[in-house]
Amino acid sequence: MKQKYILFIVFTLWVFKTNAQSNYAVATIPFQPFSGTLAPLSTMDDLYSDSISLPFSFDFYGATYTSMRISTNGYIYFGTPASSNSPWQFSQPIPSANFPVENSILGCYEDLYNNTGTGTLTYGSYGTAPYRKFVVFFNNQPHFSCTSLNSSFQMILSETTNVIDVQIIDRQSCTTWNQGNGVVGLVLNGTQAIAAPGRNTGSWSASQEAWRFYRPGYYPNYSFVRCDDDTDGFQTFNLSIATADLFGDAQVPVIYYSSLLDAQTGNNPIVSGSYTNTSNPQTIYVMGNGMIKTVVLSVIDCAIDADNDSVASDLEDVNTDSNLANDDTDFDGLPNYLDNDDDGDLILTNVEYVFNRDQTNSASALDSDSDGIPNYLDNDDDGDGLLTFLEDYNHDGNPANDDTNSNGTPDFLENAVALGVQAVAVKGESVKVYPNPATTVLNIQNLTTNTVTSIEIYSVNGTKVKTIKPSEAVTNISVADLQSGVYFVKVQMNQQVENYKFVKN
Repeated sequence: MKQKYILFIVFTLWVFKTNAQSNYAVATIPFQPFSGTLAPLSTMDDLYSDSISLPFSFDFYGATYTSMRISTNGYIYFGTPASSNSPWQFSQPIPSANFPVENSILGCYEDLYNNTGTGTLTYGSYGTAPYRKFVVFFNNQPHFSCTSLNSSFQMILSETTNVIDVQIIDRQSCTTWNQGNGVVGLVLNGTQAIAAPGRNTGSWSASQEAWRFYRPGYYPNYSFVRCDDDTDGFQTFNLSIATADLFGDAQVPVIYYSSLLDAQTGNNPIVSGSYTNTSNPQTIYVMGNGMIKTVVLSVIDCAIDADNDSVASDLEDVNTDSNLANDDTDFDGLPNYLDNDDDGDLILTNVEYVFNRDQTNSASALDSDSDGIPNYLDNDDDGDGLLTFLEDYNHDGNPANDDTNSNGTPDFLENAVALGVQAVAVKGESVKVYPNPATTVLNIQNLTTNTVTSIEIYSVNGTKVKTIKPSEAVTNISVADLQSGVYFVKVQMNQQVENYKFVKN
């Protein structure tokens, strides 16, 4: 945990240097549905809407779209359907060559009955460019044949990052019709699709859960985002900051250009390291180490709280280098000013962003374990060595409601509680994790005479990606199949737990 900001630099470079890909991943995120006024959509049973223009271009599986259609059976469809009728019957888990829907975001694809006037189906956008969000909201939509059962969920598309969030408010299964089938996920065709864990085609129920679908490298280019002090759309950018992020050293000899052609021909270089954008956003180019890299300059109104997390946008420049886009405390690819869970601990930032009651420290954000990192940026708020998202003992996706000893303090804020075991970590160097960063193999070496009973690897979003039962003093784990980024290793040793962090290149 204390190495958070060092690892941040490594991961940030990976995020901005990786090209956008079509291989989606999915992770659980805090439940926070959109609340606000949206435009109503007239609904009928088993139909597609007319084409609806998106307020921004959206990349889905590598194709860019400016419009979409809404199926009254719970999904967004990109393209022009063969007919106005939306398929309702299915039994195949995705991916499947026989799945009846393609090129779609499945908020909760199921057979809904929209003819009764119950509930609402609305859509619209909010926020400011280039980070607006487009929302489709199915609210209390009845099931066919089980009209007493309703589904409520939202699909949220994010500008620039092309991230897709699904917020499941409530979904019950109509087991007497179509086998109660519902599915949450993305589908391009019969071979390319992904479902949320436990939410592939089947009869399941859920409430107050949320999923994020994303691809490695939210930003195909390096982003430099500054606050607009006078709201005129222009700011002066210190280009050495971009140089340091892109090349690892602000002093590396590089040359910036305002056009790709100039960068390719070496003409009309930008001569000053302080550059004022001429449009918003503006793309410029940098030549260094024989490579041309793209830099996107953006200016935003920081009076607007883009992620609605109660932290002013200008305060989310954690490393204070003036670039909001390279602050990503939880390494999830979303910069803090666009992330409503800055430390990735499944406790929303606006819940953790509170202040000490001590009058002498009234201006300081709460830091429960006094480690110098405020709770809203700390993924181990009580300093017990156990990451907050792992203290979700009732497995409902919300560590805030876990109080195993019933003393009124949530376990993630109580140092004495960790997996129900008083001794959380073995003191001293008992386990060695190497190399770090790792590329193909990660080694876990037991330096004690105790028995390591299990090893688990988690992504920064809390998803378990590997479980290993060690058999020797040194356990070799293949990590070649993991996406680049930051991971946590949880080592169970007798009745004790140790947690480590490593970077996968």
